[in-house]
Amino acid sequence: MISAVIGGSLIGLAAVWLYLSLGRIAGISGIAANALKANAWPLMFVVGLGAGGWLAYALTGGRPQVSLDENQALWLIAAGIIVGIGTRLGSGCTSGHGVCGVSRLSRRSIVATLVFLGVGMLVATTVAGVLS
Repeated sequence: MISAVIGGSLIGLAAVWLYLSLGRIAGISGIAANALKANAWPLMFVVGLGAGGWLAYALTGGRPQVSLDENQALWLIAAGIIVGIGTRLGSGCTSGHGVCGVSRLSRRSIVATLVFLGVGMLVATTVAGVLS
């Protein structure tokens, strides 16, 4: 529980810092797209995401225990592709809309976040029923 509070607080602080220092919104899909264009700060941001995971592993000495069979791995890959397509169609990802857009009271982001959550719950429930 405390790690979730710390993690959420750090994400919020990073989003505020990025907005105040560079006037940019911390939407990962847009930042990742800009990192592919060899811009310095988006590239450092994306590298920092990976480095943060590595640092958490190094400090805690543990990693999540995940065991997937081949069928589950294929579902996970398909889901990732669908999320990527949805990110482009929705003009942003859950982090951009959910963390930054909702905090700015953007109507578009609030609607997008509600749709993300609703569809995510529906798909998770459906897939859980299919796989069980």
